[in-house]
Amino acid sequence: MFRGWMILKSLHQVFYNPKTCVVIICVHVSGIPKQKATMESHVTQISRDHLDDLREAFNKIDIDNSGFVSDFELQELFREASFSLPGYKVREIIETFINGDTNKDDKISFEEFVSIYQELKSKELSETFRKTISRRDGIRSFGGMSRISSEGTQHSYSDEEKVAFVNWINKALAKDEDCQHLLPMNPDDESLFTSVRDGILLCKMINQSQPDTIDERVINIKKLTHFKMTENLVLALNSASAIGCMVVSIDAHDLMAGKPHLVLGLLWQIIKVGLFADIEISKHEGLIGLLSDGEQLERLLSLSPEEMLLRWVNHHLQNAGTSTISNFSDDIKDSRAYFYLLDQIAQHEESDFKMRVKIDMSGLNEHNLDHRAELMLRQAARLDCRQFVSPQDVTSGNSKLNLAFVANLFNMHPSLQRTQINGLDGAHFEGETRVEEKTFRNWMNSLGVAPYVNHLYSDLCDGLVILQLFEKINIPVNWKKVNNPPYPYLGGNMKKLENCNYAVDLGRHLAQFSLVGIGGENLNEGSKMHTLALVWQLMRRYTVRVLSDLGDGEKIGDLIILNWVNTTLSQKRKDSQISSFKDKLISTSLPVIDLIDVIAPGTVKWDMVKRLEKRVMDEDDKLNNAKYAISLARKIGARVYALPDDLVEVNPKMVLTLFACLMGHGLKKVNH
Repeated sequence: MFRGWMILKSLHQVFYNPKTCVVIICVHVSGIPKQKATMESHVTQISRDHLDDLREAFNKIDIDNSGFVSDFELQELFREASFSLPGYKVREIIETFINGDTNKDDKISFEEFVSIYQELKSKELSETFRKTISRRDGIRSFGGMSRISSEGTQHSYSDEEKVAFVNWINKALAKDEDCQHLLPMNPDDESLFTSVRDGILLCKMINQSQPDTIDERVINIKKLTHFKMTENLVLALNSASAIGCMVVSIDAHDLMAGKPHLVLGLLWQIIKVGLFADIEISKHEGLIGLLSDGEQLERLLSLSPEEMLLRWVNHHLQNAGTSTISNFSDDIKDSRAYFYLLDQIAQHEESDFKMRVKIDMSGLNEHNLDHRAELMLRQAARLDCRQFVSPQDVTSGNSKLNLAFVANLFNMHPSLQRTQINGLDGAHFEGETRVEEKTFRNWMNSLGVAPYVNHLYSDLCDGLVILQLFEKINIPVNWKKVNNPPYPYLGGNMKKLENCNYAVDLGRHLAQFSLVGIGGENLNEGSKMHTLALVWQLMRRYTVRVLSDLGDGEKIGDLIILNWVNTTLSQKRKDSQISSFKDKLISTSLPVIDLIDVIAPGTVKWDMVKRLEKRVMDEDDKLNNAKYAISLARKIGARVYALPDDLVEVNPKMVLTLFACLMGHGLKKVNH
């Protein structure tokens, strides 16, 4: 079926006609009979907007900017391009590609991906592809580039996403006094892109998604000069990174310029973090009831938020006696599943509404799907849940916006019975039980690892994320030795174990980590102690690597960082010296705040800081100081992943990373 692109390494030419805004892809097919090649060789037109969307999707997966993606990333690439292929189809594509890959490097270039796309369009299964990715109504393109992207890059953005995000922000921040100069925004113009330039709205949205991430005392609100707006944007970007958003391709200048694709991309990540925050058993114990017959609890605990939402929807559809769905794109286009879901939610005995809402199901009799979707959304509005999607977003199967719609429904009305299994309920499942576990996960996701890490232990058990982290610290990984998904049903765990063994081997011999008593089986089994030991050393190496670069390759140890902290403090006659990264004085955050004052004079507002009285400070004052210190560090440009609790509890690991980040920022300022 895919012979048209079987041998791709030799093959592509791309021409752009500026008059017609059409890109012509010439695909030269080899390795097949001449007669058949004549029939299948073709020159297909693809619009520049189409090509730009594919390029943007490709760049999101090509995290190391190598110009290639691995074959095992192809399914994720299709998903990023708003086209989810079944796993067996992707495997068929990969097998055919590998057989025809003369270089045998198992890498796929952008041009090769475009050719695969072109071939799929000419086949029967491409009909759905055309309807989803080629539906260009409401898509706008514009010239421009981020400061890190390629010269002359063209980007596009979705009007539907812009409208959805504007409406969500207008509602979320409607009562925020600091945003009254921006809200309400008009969803029909470009005000969203100009509204982010002072950084206030972004900071507020981050706190909407993850409360208390930013100490709002640090946000510049009044007399907003260009410098103060830039400070807010730096604070927002570093805080977004700390909650797991990938911001490596965005800087304050891009946001101040209001570049639409970057603004929408960042806002989606921030909104998604908030929508998914409570979709776990420790937050909603009723989710235990979604276990299938004979299914182990560990399987449910390992589900991603997307998978959990799909199971939640199907739980209600089964209760309604109707057919289930397998995605939030094609399967919801007729609004049938949504009507039944809303009806089940409204009937639930634990409904938050004082007056029971009865869903009008007559809309199912409407033959026009757009009209039916509108009738469905009117019912959702009665539950105060008409958010993220328009009727057209439903009927076109916009997977991103429909996912957001369902997540909001869940957060507003989970409608699940309290369930017990073997005497356990949701209160016994603490999820990430330690602050540093959440910090590690957010750090990984901010680096753009794939797949996204939802659960620190189960999502690392095949070794792939760990191997990507090794590359982030400049430890070379031979990907030919790595087993990539999809894993076979039989022997799949052995493939994962081989990856974990390889990761431990790299850690011992190339990274020279201390991994005594740690084997691949420990990572494969999700052992908390052993996984944390390796991940901590990866994060530490990543954090201090910039210091080695600034020091001409000198290996930086804990003592060098400690001495720099105390020397820097003493030079400005600060008395908050520390003896180690376990020093109890750190619990007051005063050494951190004093150090920030030295690095960036004038940044600290001392009336916000609680000082020691008779060498004593209560816990509330310590926490307030810690929140202020962490946000100040991010505001001056230090990408800090530590949390306020790390300072109050004096977690030496996270304290080390915080001081290392401040040292790196301080040395950069000196060098410049």
